[in-house]
Amino acid sequence: MPETSAQRALAVSLGARDDADLAHLFARRHVSPSSPWRDMFDAAEALLDPLSIARELPSLSRDEALVLLDAVAGTPASGAARDALVGHALVGDDGVPFASVSTAVREALPDGVPSASPPRGATGEAPAESASEAAEAAFTNAAGVADILMLTLESPLGRIGSGSLGATERRRLVDAGAVTTAAEADLLVGLAADVGLLGANDRAWLVSPSGREWLRLPTLERWARTALALRDALPRAYRSADGGWIPGEQWASATPFDPEGPERAALWVRRFVRWGLLDGAGRVVPWAAPLAAGGDLDTSALRDLLPPEVDRVYLQNDLTAIAPGPLAPHLDVRLRTMATRESRAQASSYRFSAGTIGAAITAGETAESLRAFLTEISLTGLPQPLAYVIERTSAEHGRVRVGVDAETQLTRVTTDDETLRRSMEVDQSLRSVALARDDDDLVSHVSADVVFWALTDAHYPAVAVDAEGRPRALERAKLSGAEQPAPDPVETYGPLLERLRSGAGDSDAAWLERELDQAVRARAVVDVTVRLPDGSARVFRLEATGLGGGRLRGRDRAADVERTLPLSHIDAVAPVD
Repeated sequence: MPETSAQRALAVSLGARDDADLAHLFARRHVSPSSPWRDMFDAAEALLDPLSIARELPSLSRDEALVLLDAVAGTPASGAARDALVGHALVGDDGVPFASVSTAVREALPDGVPSASPPRGATGEAPAESASEAAEAAFTNAAGVADILMLTLESPLGRIGSGSLGATERRRLVDAGAVTTAAEADLLVGLAADVGLLGANDRAWLVSPSGREWLRLPTLERWARTALALRDALPRAYRSADGGWIPGEQWASATPFDPEGPERAALWVRRFVRWGLLDGAGRVVPWAAPLAAGGDLDTSALRDLLPPEVDRVYLQNDLTAIAPGPLAPHLDVRLRTMATRESRAQASSYRFSAGTIGAAITAGETAESLRAFLTEISLTGLPQPLAYVIERTSAEHGRVRVGVDAETQLTRVTTDDETLRRSMEVDQSLRSVALARDDDDLVSHVSADVVFWALTDAHYPAVAVDAEGRPRALERAKLSGAEQPAPDPVETYGPLLERLRSGAGDSDAAWLERELDQAVRARAVVDVTVRLPDGSARVFRLEATGLGGGRLRGRDRAADVERTLPLSHIDAVAPVD
């Protein structure tokens, strides 16, 4: 099909689609909503551009690629595959590929679609031994992702220009015991990002609101939510018709037009193995079989293989806490706000100090809340040395109070220690909050939260208080923005669709004017068929020179005169070879 005929055929096809279909096509083809297209012919021309086609081909599944290659070879696409390729704007309604598509396909796969990956003998359900290893991987990596989120709450994970983790951040995760290697750090951070536990700004990864909620879930529920999200995040070519996924060994050959397909497939296989959905040989484990088939999870088999969680610890006189098994996540999260975890295993250990207790009080804990929590989870009561550290640190921390003055709405810093007051007044590290003396207090026009964190960073024993003078909790962790639902393509492309619809008009007349405009731009010689008043038709061979005011101007090659023809009388135009 000549390219001009292909553009016209696609334009007509586009015009017959509803807004939802067009919007989803534009979204798949990464069309800018601000594209300056005037009508469907502009849209067709852009979608048939070789660069646009080259960007679209890698998204095709293996079955679609095979059908498209057959169509290029002369067998028009049919059935569901034809509908899918029409949806991608790669073939016409007759199943025949557009000329520029055929050219792109031949250039991309000159030798045809490569053979699918042969079976490796690792099909069917994983045996009991490898299923046990997969369960251990699920438990270990769920804990690893939790550690990554906890560390990210303390300090965002920096990203380099490519969007990946920086070397310093990889080392931080390894040194903290969240992961064992830099490669594992990249894998688990990427996994957490793709399932929505981490969000990103320009320079860093941040914990998302759903990631913060995820941290407080039981381990099995953490795993289940992430497993469902991983399946839903799989590339379309890896998914099966029933909503599950095709065998993992076929992922490498699932996108024949994508040169990075094998590498991407290997990444997704590693993720599924890490999360205990596949065993090391790529077989589906028993608890993931319903998920692979497009159904819901059945976690009962996995639950039997996971170590049971505990809700009690041994508090010891050396200011340590020993969990006799995996500590329930919500308890682990809170315990780590007041103690440093020293080892992570099925029996974890935590160490208290004046610094860790002080950090907990800074975050809103009180001596009473610390004692109540630790007494509740302790199998050995509250040891006297730990109780002493809590009391001493609490007394120290209460000496500087930061609140808001009810009358002036200024931030007011109060303390009974004149030495501390004078120190804060002249401390150069506090210049940004501009503390000024007001009788026996210090005041600032800066918000109370900012003043509080400035004092905390300068190592003053500050506590934030409310209007009644009671300690209030402040959260310093910066979260990523709340997850927004995917925008509706119809809304996104609404103005563009309206412009395309309004520019449609009479498609034959619009196409004729478009051909004439292109001829004028190229100063091309064309045969113009004109309908005369008596109903007859005459063909003029013109060198097109101008178009405007509803008329075509051109030099008649035969008579060597300038002619002006009304567009309303022109029935056809054809290029002269």
